Amino acid sequence: MRIEDYGLLGDLQTAALVGRNGSIDWLCLPRFDSPACFAALLGDERAGYWRLAPTRGGVCSRRRYRGDTLILETEWDTPDGSVRLIDTMPPRGQAADVVRVVEGLNGRVPMRMALRLRFDYGRIVPWIRHRDEYLSAIAGPDAAWLRTPVPLHDHELTTCADFTVAAGQRVPFVLTYQPSHQPRPRFADAEEALRDTESFWSEWVSQLRYQGKWDEAVRRSLVTVKALTYAPTGGILAAPTTSLPEQLGGARNWDYRFCWLRDATFVLQALLGTGFVTEAKAWREWLLRAVAGDPADLQTVYALDGTRRLPESTLDWLGGYEGSRPVRVGNDASGQFQLDVWGEVLDGLHLARQAGIEAEEAVWDMQRALLDFLESHWDSPGNGLWEVRGERHDFVHSKVMAWAGVDRAIEAVERFGLDGPAEDWKALRARIHADVCAKGFDGDRNTFTQFYGSHGVDAALLLIPRVGFLPWHDSRVVGTIEAVQQELCRDGLLLRYQPQAGGGSAGLTDSGGAFLACSFWLADALYEIDRAGEAVELFERLLALRNDLGLLSEEYDTSVGRQVGNMPQAYSHVGLINTARRLSGALATEGPTSGAIGNPA
Repeated sequence: MRIEDYGLLGDLQTAALVGRNGSIDWLCLPRFDSPACFAALLGDERAGYWRLAPTRGGVCSRRRYRGDTLILETEWDTPDGSVRLIDTMPPRGQAADVVRVVEGLNGRVPMRMALRLRFDYGRIVPWIRHRDEYLSAIAGPDAAWLRTPVPLHDHELTTCADFTVAAGQRVPFVLTYQPSHQPRPRFADAEEALRDTESFWSEWVSQLRYQGKWDEAVRRSLVTVKALTYAPTGGILAAPTTSLPEQLGGARNWDYRFCWLRDATFVLQALLGTGFVTEAKAWREWLLRAVAGDPADLQTVYALDGTRRLPESTLDWLGGYEGSRPVRVGNDASGQFQLDVWGEVLDGLHLARQAGIEAEEAVWDMQRALLDFLESHWDSPGNGLWEVRGERHDFVHSKVMAWAGVDRAIEAVERFGLDGPAEDWKALRARIHADVCAKGFDGDRNTFTQFYGSHGVDAALLLIPRVGFLPWHDSRVVGTIEAVQQELCRDGLLLRYQPQAGGGSAGLTDSGGAFLACSFWLADALYEIDRAGEAVELFERLLALRNDLGLLSEEYDTSVGRQVGNMPQAYSHVGLINTARRLSGALATEGPTSGAIGNPA
């Protein structure tokens, strides 16, 4: 399966990827960041999968989500008749359930089920026991049960079922997970679970307040972002997968099953701007818990529950997606110094304040502590937005975000009446602004640069006017937009930067695919400098890159015409939502907006 051949299921605590061949090739239980029990996505079938499809095999004839839900309907037309596979994960109750129902549409279609549970990313073969009504699988801390009326048998360490479905028949399969030390949970009723899941998503989407164009794409993107929200904490992860490569066969394979602070403002803007205030509040509360403590200890990425230590290791027994190795779990970017994060946290909390989301007085005390740190460290070099694993630099975007953090504090005092040394902060804001304009701008080329002394540019420079550092129509901003478009566009889509431009070092030589979020930023920028026609053309091209279910990964490789990187990428979808709002005129105000997506250079 290509990356875009997968669809998403989710229960707001974890997610599964289902291929066009009816195979679930990725599922981590019980959480998004738990070890996978189906990991064929990153190796082969020996790493675990669960396939339900006609015995003849092959990819489906068509598939779709049922309305604005995460109920996936996959259909095959065969010489024997037509059949539909209905897949869902109901929002988590007592235990995690994957519900699959085979429905006969016409004729009599021979079907085959193959279940190969392999805990710990394909490494552990569980102990399988057959009962009268179900199958159980246990290994260490993990246990799972499969319930179905169809007789099961074992074949080469795989549980199989062969059956025929006639028109009008519905055959259920329910896989349930629970930690092995807990009692066996109540089995979900498949039909009831489908009804409950449809009701949940339909009710949730009914809150949508969006009047702009491209509403179908916006709705599907919002459902995707919701699906990538960890309900117990409100944290929103970048993607539910690890190590899907940015370049097929390459080494840019990162674990994205975590929450990046720098995405806070973009996410808040998308949720607040479309009416999902409850989710915005939950995300803001997650953010506050994550950053609590010594401001010097702030890091760019945290686990779903705010855990800070995310040690990175490799799973050498997995061959990687299409041979892209290594397969990584954990993320060493959590230990980098990224100056922009301090400004982005302050920016996000300010946006929440603007939206009227109340906060305790202690929240402002925490922000003042972040400002104290920023005041003494804004001129320090760092790893930058793209988490460069090489030499530290004075990245222009990082300095601009330091400026933005101070600017938001001044507005908090002057507009919202909070206590603080506004005049001192104004002087600091002016110093940072002058430093960036003097050292980060190339007057000969009329463009800001990636970092001080660099000759290269960076897609993050498109965010300079979005945070208010300079107006959109300032000649330096227009020149920068034009330079970014000219130097970083590949087949009309935008790279993040050129690794070797201007002496830059990413610790890696390949540039990866075109970064989809950056292309959304470019569409925004073109629109704001009165090139609306080009902006809409680019946006609609980006919409056309979605798969048949409306999903986007992190990047797109124009050389092979394929989605690459972790999938689905929450912030590609956040970019889609915010750009649709801007181009539709639904963006009432130009709120402070930064943010990026995920991981390293």
